[in-house]
Formats: sequence, C-alpha cells, structure tokens
Amino acid sequence: MSGRTSVLMMRDPVARHLGTVVESVRVQLALGLLGGVALPAMLLIPYLGEETRAGRGVTYSIFGAIFAIIVATLIVRRVAAFPGTRAFTYIVPSFAGTYGLVLASLLLARLEYNRLFLSVSFASSLLIALAIALHIARNVRRRFWLVPFGRTDRVRETPDVDWVVMTEPVLPPNANAVIVADLQHDHDDEWARMLAIAAVRGHEVYHTKVLLESLTGRVSMDHLSENSFGSLVPNLAYVQAKRVLDLVGTVVLAPLIIPILLVVAALVKLSSPGPVFFIQERMGYRGVPFRMIKFRTMYVRDGVSSEAARGEAMTAKRDPRITRIGHILRRTRIDELPQVWNILKGEMSWIGPRPEAIPLSRWYEGEIPFYIYRHIVRPGISGWAQVQQGHVTDLAAVSAKLHYDFFYIKNFSAWLDLLIALKTLRTIQSGFGAR
Repeated sequence: MSGRTSVLMMRDPVARHLGTVVESVRVQLALGLLGGVALPAMLLIPYLGEETRAGRGVTYSIFGAIFAIIVATLIVRRVAAFPGTRAFTYIVPSFAGTYGLVLASLLLARLEYNRLFLSVSFASSLLIALAIALHIARNVRRRFWLVPFGRTDRVRETPDVDWVVMTEPVLPPNANAVIVADLQHDHDDEWARMLAIAAVRGHEVYHTKVLLESLTGRVSMDHLSENSFGSLVPNLAYVQAKRVLDLVGTVVLAPLIIPILLVVAALVKLSSPGPVFFIQERMGYRGVPFRMIKFRTMYVRDGVSSEAARGEAMTAKRDPRITRIGHILRRTRIDELPQVWNILKGEMSWIGPRPEAIPLSRWYEGEIPFYIYRHIVRPGISGWAQVQQGHVTDLAAVSAKLHYDFFYIKNFSAWLDLLIALKTLRTIQSGFGAR
C-alpha cells in the first residue's frame, strides 16, 4: 500500500494540516534536501566555487548527499508501506546505509570528499526525517470509508484504525478518501455504481480481505482455489534475481562473517564438550530435505527415541539444554551464521520461511492443510514470521506462523526482503522471539 492509502486523522486542526503536508513525499524530500544539502553547503560556502581540492570535495559530497537523501527517503516510505511497520524504526539504518554507500563509492572511485559536509549533512537529514516520523507516529491514525455490506466484521475489528461506515452510496467529501468494500458481495446497482465512480475519480478502493492482509501482515487460506494469489507460483523473475543477490551478499559480507565464525567456533568449543556445529536435517526448497548447519547451542545429549524426536525438536522457554554461550548466540541469532554455507549451496536464502526439523514438518503437514505450500520458496536465515511473531511451538501458533509465511510468498519482492532485513537488525538488538 502506498503512502496515501489512508487519510490522516489528527488530534487537532493544526496537527491535521501539518500532518497532511509532511506526509507528502515531495515535502519530505524538500525538507531533507534543504536541511541535508542546502544548510551544510551554506556553512561551507567559502569553498564553493574555488577550483581547489576542498572545493571539488564539497561538490562531489553534495551530489552524494542528494543521492543518499533521496534514496533513503524512498526506502523508508516503501518499507513503511508494509503492515506492522513504522517508518520511525527504519530511518537510522536506511540513512546510515545510503550515506555509507556514498562514502564507499567515493573512496573506491578515489574522488575527493569533504568529511565535515557529509557529517553535517547526515546528521541534519537524519534529524529531519526522525522529526517528521515522530510527528506522524504520535498524531496520525488511519481512516477508511467502509461499505457496510458483505463480510466486513473481521476488518472492522482491526485496531488503530478509524472506520467511517457509509450510509448511502455517495462519494465521501474528502478527495483522498480510501474506500473499503467486500468486492465479492453482490452490491445493488447504486452502491456498485458509486464504487466504480470512486475508482474512476482516483479514490483507492480495496477489497476487505486485501486490506485486512495488509493491516495484519497475514494471509489466511481456507481453500487453495480461494487464496487470491492469482498464481500459486511466486514472482519467478525475482526468484532468479534473489539467488544472485544471495550469492553476491555472501561474498560481500564474507570478510565480516569469517572472523566472527572463527571467534564463535572457539567459544563454543571451550564452553562445553561436544562438536562446534549442530547439523540437522530440515525440510527445504520444494519439499527436498537438506542438512542445515548452525553453531551448537545445547549440551550434547544421548540419542533419543524416534517417538521423542518431535518433542526434542521444540525449544522451550529457558530450556535447560541450552549452554551459557548458547543463550547469547540464540538471542543475537549468531548461531545461524554458519548457514551461509547452505546459502552458497543453493539450499537456503538470507530471507525466507525458516526451515523446520523433519519430524515437526511431517507433523505439521498432517495437521495443517496446505502446510507444504511454504516450501515453494527457499527457506531463509530470517523470515517474515520470525520478525513478526518470533519462536513458536504449539499447533495454534504454528498455524498463525503459516499465515505470515503465506503473506511473504504472496508479496515476494525485494522491498519485502529489505524490510525483513531491517526488522532482523532490530530483532537482534532486542532479542525478540529468541528461545
């Protein structure tokens, strides 16, 4: 959903007007460029226009800052369009990433740059973006106009949303009003005509089920033929591109990952008797089992019976089997880093549904309809369900997790992967969902 898919509800008229203004992407870009480029340039105006190394450095830095601000602003707006997200959370990593990319590009190209300009530019644009997001987060509520016919009960229960229930088939007075209706319901002629006119005149009109998915970040599937995927196969072009991105990302991150792997391997070996790595057969891409590798985080135990395998595959809260170093590795997700080997082999991806142990996967397949459908994409080190829900064990929680997995498959895209990557950084910091 785009940035204009909801009409702002503010606490007072002044906040309403200000919120409407700053919610515009043009205003956000203008404020960012004003504070992140114009202000630092004014501070360094003595160097501008001089054909000196300092002058050339400022010029290159100005172009770099313009690029960084535009890209970071668009990234924040795009990832915040997904459900369960707030732009405020992703501003710092987005701006740090784009400015870091600019700095790295200038260094690799051996171009002159001005450190003071880039530092002031980064700080100013970041503060402006944070101020805008904070204002919106404190004052904005989503408002939708609802056609009260058909299946609308579930969508009305969505929290933090203001619903304006329409009583007659007349277009809302607000030019940016977003209309929600059960488009599978057989509306009478007047209401159907109103919906058609609304769409023609530029109003966004959403089906209740689609909007509910967007607000909750979950997709429910009652029947495979009624899942509204359009096609049961995800974006094939991105499937291929994602594989290339996985390999490139692994190679680029290798200088950072390898030292961490060596240090953690030594710590695991010294912490308790047993092997450094834990290797377990998991259910993988297209339902093909594979051997997943991770750092061992539990004490070595004697073999368990096949009947107890399913229970052993589940990790309880404060599980006594976990070692002292294991708790740290699980909380920070560092225990998953050896799976870069599985990524190189094509068995996994950086982002995707988490692969389950074979006993659990077989159990879920027998209990939950369409569970096997989650294997249509490569499993990942981190996924949408992990950053939204965390660790699960009981069947009801697994069913809810499956809805998150289906949402990921349905919205399979680079933007959603980027959002999950940013959420993963926050999850690592907070330890959300770790066991």
